[in-house]
Amino acid sequence: MRFTGESREGFLSWQRMAREKLSGLLGLEKMEGCPLEPECTETVTLPDGIRRERWTIQTEPDVTMPFYLLIPPGADRTTRPFLCPPGHGGAGKYSVAGLREFGAVAEKIDLYNYDYGLQLARLGYVALCPDCRGFGERREEPGDTRMLPSALTGDCLRLARMGEPLGIPVLGMLVWDLMRTVDYLAQRAEWAYNEPGCLGFSGGGMQTLFLSALEERISCAFVSGYFYGYRDSLLRQSWNCSCNYVPHLWEYFDMRDIACLIAPRPLLIQSCREDRQNGPRGLDNVLEQVETVRRAYRLLDAEDRLSHEICEGGHRFHNECLPEELKTLTEHSGG
Repeated sequence: MRFTGESREGFLSWQRMAREKLSGLLGLEKMEGCPLEPECTETVTLPDGIRRERWTIQTEPDVTMPFYLLIPPGADRTTRPFLCPPGHGGAGKYSVAGLREFGAVAEKIDLYNYDYGLQLARLGYVALCPDCRGFGERREEPGDTRMLPSALTGDCLRLARMGEPLGIPVLGMLVWDLMRTVDYLAQRAEWAYNEPGCLGFSGGGMQTLFLSALEERISCAFVSGYFYGYRDSLLRQSWNCSCNYVPHLWEYFDMRDIACLIAPRPLLIQSCREDRQNGPRGLDNVLEQVETVRRAYRLLDAEDRLSHEICEGGHRFHNECLPEELKTLTEHSGG
């Protein structure tokens, strides 16, 4: 079902069918809805005036998702919220929200520039930093959260072994939970004025890509450190985490096709030149994927809403141009 459209009408027809197929591959129809039951359990005011609230919601019956909500001073109903899903190795929401009081987390923040949720809040955006399943407080064994190095890592393999025989891959669980955070923001009158954007690095970039492809309430997407062809980066490199693997996905789509489902909403893709995730062909494996996405945006007269930033170095989130990039993303999304 790769994108091969040559007209606007052909693209929109393919997009509808592809979105339905991708949702089925992720097992989203098998997830169980329930009341959110939001509860605020902690409020802390940081030295720079940002208010950090810890919330929990129910994403499925008896399935609890904790997250930090970072609210900048002066935020009001016109302030754009962003979902900031975490990647691997940073203890879930703790690194993204910038909790440097944990030494091991501080090391990961410095290594990957990992506190992008806190960075967004400092730029005046509301940032929702969740624990995805198997990470942070959602480790399968609660005791693991108190031991290093397990506290920094995730339980994706354990979740995959239990979920995939039921037709629910880990990535489907992650996307579903993020959809529920969109529901949460829509229920809060102070944040419902603007539809949220989504920004994530590495595994957080994976979640951003798939969520934005399937959830049309995401107004703009910033995918960092996760955009390349599947054959080189995941089939030939077998050391990636099991959350990347969705049964039958590669029989239908490459990563470029999934990104095409975001069009014409604003999309920024950030790549690093020496990122080993790019695969043995390096940026060539990235650029050919981006070119297909660019063709889709061009068909919709929205090429100015797609950006590709190439940064130097290895696997890391870059914020050198973040204020301008966020401004462009939100302006194109109507914010």
